[in-house]
Amino acid sequence: MKERKVDVVIVGTGVSGLFHALNLPEDKRILMLTKADLESSDSFLAQGGICVMRDETDYDSYFEDTMKAGHYENRKESVDIMIRSSREIIDDLVSYGVDFEKKNGEFCYTREGAHSKPRILFHEDITGKEITSKLLAQVKKRANVEILEYTTMTDIIEEAGKCCGIYAAEQDGDQLKIEADYTIFASGGIGGRYEHSTNFPHLTGDALEVAKKHDIRLEHLDYVQIHPTTLYSEKPGRRFLISESVRGEGAVLYNKDKERFVNELLPRDVVTKAIREQMAKDGTKYVWLSMEHIPEETILKHFPNIYEHCLEEGYDVTKECIPVVPAQHYFMGGIWVDRNSHTSMAHLFAVGETSCNGVHGANRLASNSLLESLVFAKRAANCITEEYARMEKETA
Repeated sequence: MKERKVDVVIVGTGVSGLFHALNLPEDKRILMLTKADLESSDSFLAQGGICVMRDETDYDSYFEDTMKAGHYENRKESVDIMIRSSREIIDDLVSYGVDFEKKNGEFCYTREGAHSKPRILFHEDITGKEITSKLLAQVKKRANVEILEYTTMTDIIEEAGKCCGIYAAEQDGDQLKIEADYTIFASGGIGGRYEHSTNFPHLTGDALEVAKKHDIRLEHLDYVQIHPTTLYSEKPGRRFLISESVRGEGAVLYNKDKERFVNELLPRDVVTKAIREQMAKDGTKYVWLSMEHIPEETILKHFPNIYEHCLEEGYDVTKECIPVVPAQHYFMGGIWVDRNSHTSMAHLFAVGETSCNGVHGANRLASNSLLESLVFAKRAANCITEEYARMEKETA
């Protein structure tokens, strides 16, 4: 077994893991690992955008929209932290080179389901790719960060109730023992356990299994979000998401007779339920999504990725309806964490979809995932930075 010793080990290379690394001191040795290649992260797949509180007058409505979508089961403290941190996070992203859509030098905002007003920043329909790729480029510049691809965490090193690192397996079967002062789980959701999901198939909740084995507190494991609109296909494998933002821009849902049957901007779980009921009523495997009310120029500029993918599947969204069906999309439950992303085990943190800080409640509001991941990843990094500073002061 190969043995390594680092200061911080981060399991996962999506936005939460990358942003966490960027917010740690540059004099600390950081090791990141991912189960697949660097671009096979769900963060790259996020289409719609990232929410931000536009100004103080937006706070109450943003808070209420998030709570209402989550069926008021959200942790209010977490929601407050996320919203009030949002502008700082956007400033950070812009400083790292992230390019959000602008008009006349001002940010453009779009709207999605269950939002009372437009407050979502975006980059075409590949916002996740734009953010993740820019963060990854910054991480690669850091001499103190090493990334291992095709390396799977198999367990943690637990000593006297404290996490002291992880065990992992490389692609060739070699085993690794990685000792670390702090361990961060940033390994995504559980979509790989579903037959139909928008997630990459290797995202199988490994961190949850490890946490359960070590009696680390878990929360709301039954809170799974089904996205109402993925492109229907007879082919096996990952489902292609049709972003909620197309409905925010005017796309509508039709039954088999091309009649509307639901308010398309209701929360995701409500729209999903309506689609399933309509499919059962019609005896069909899908419903129709029409973008006929969206100008062609807007489709080509705002949704080029969706346009091109649908074209590859034989559908021209500027001229015809496309078949859509619900599929597993997001995990609101996970490893319980506090406001600073601490788990119930000392020196172990969890961020992103792996964690449950309660911000989403029972149902996530559209485009809150990227923001939540970044806010609480930074808080975890700040906490670790403060811990190191305290220890160094004590030993000085």
